[in-house]
Amino acid sequence: MRNVRVAATQMSCSGSIEANIAQAEGLVREAAAKGAQIILLQELFETPYFCQKEKSAYYGYATELEQNKAVQHFRGVAKELQVVLPISFYEKKNYARYNSLAVLDASGEVLGKYRKSHIPDGPGYEEKFYFNPGDTGFKVWNTRYAKIGVGVCWDQWYPEAARCMALKGAELLFYPTAIGSEPQDGSIDSKEHWQACMLGHAAANLMPVVASNRIGVEEDEDSKITFYGSSFIAGPQGNKLAEAGRGEAAVLVADFDLEQLELQRLEWGIFRDRRPDLYRIISSYDGELMV
Repeated sequence: MRNVRVAATQMSCSGSIEANIAQAEGLVREAAAKGAQIILLQELFETPYFCQKEKSAYYGYATELEQNKAVQHFRGVAKELQVVLPISFYEKKNYARYNSLAVLDASGEVLGKYRKSHIPDGPGYEEKFYFNPGDTGFKVWNTRYAKIGVGVCWDQWYPEAARCMALKGAELLFYPTAIGSEPQDGSIDSKEHWQACMLGHAAANLMPVVASNRIGVEEDEDSKITFYGSSFIAGPQGNKLAEAGRGEAAVLVADFDLEQLELQRLEWGIFRDRRPDLYRIISSYDGELMV
C-alpha cells in the first residue's frame, strides 16, 4: 500500500494580505493536525477576488514568484509541517501577468509553477483584463507523497486538462477555485454543475479530485459575488467523499491508497483502450481539420 491523506479547505478573504495568509495558515495547520499530507488552499487567497471589475490599480497585487508573500511564507510552513502545498498567486513577469500556482514540496522547496491555461471573461469574472493565457502547459509534480496535477478554477471545466494531467502520470488532481453567484443574474446557481463537471474528471480518469473554493460575499462598486464554498473531495468513481457547506470555513480530509488506484486504472482499461489516432479533431476550434 502507498497511502496518502489529502485535504481541501475553504475560507473568506478580506482586504488584508497578511490577515488572509494568517487565516490560510490556520487552516493548513488544522489539516496537518488531522494527518493531511497534501493540503489545498483556494484560488488567489491573498486578496479579495479583484477580477469583478477592470481596475488598473489591481495590477499592483502581482508579484514575481520570488517576492510573493504567500509563496515565501508557506515555504516555511510546508517544511515545518512536512506537507505539500499548491499555492495560488498573481504572478508578475516583466510585462506579463499570470494567474499562477507554485507547488511547494514537504521540504519547502518550490518544485515549479503552473500558469492558468483557460482565462474566463464575463460579468464579475473579468480575468482577461488581468491575466495572460498560461504558457506552461499542463504539468504534474513528483511530490514527497504523490504525483499530482493541478489546474486553476476555469481549467476545471475542461476534460482535456484533466486527461492531459492523467496521461502525464498524475495520481491526484487538485483545483483551487473562486466561483459563486453571477452579478448580472442572481437566479443562477452553478454549484451543482460545477461539482458535476469535476466529478466527471474523477470518474473518467479513475482519479481522486480535490477542489477548494472560497466563501463569503465580496462587493466592488455595483458588482457583488456570493462565493458558495461547497469545496469537496471526490473518489475515483466520481463519488463525493467529503463536502463543505456554502458559508463556513472548513477543512476536509480523505485517504487514498495510490497503489490500489493505479491497479484499478490498469484493470479498467480506460487508458489501454484509448485511440489517440482518432482524436485529432479535439485540437481544432470548429470541428474541422486543416489539411
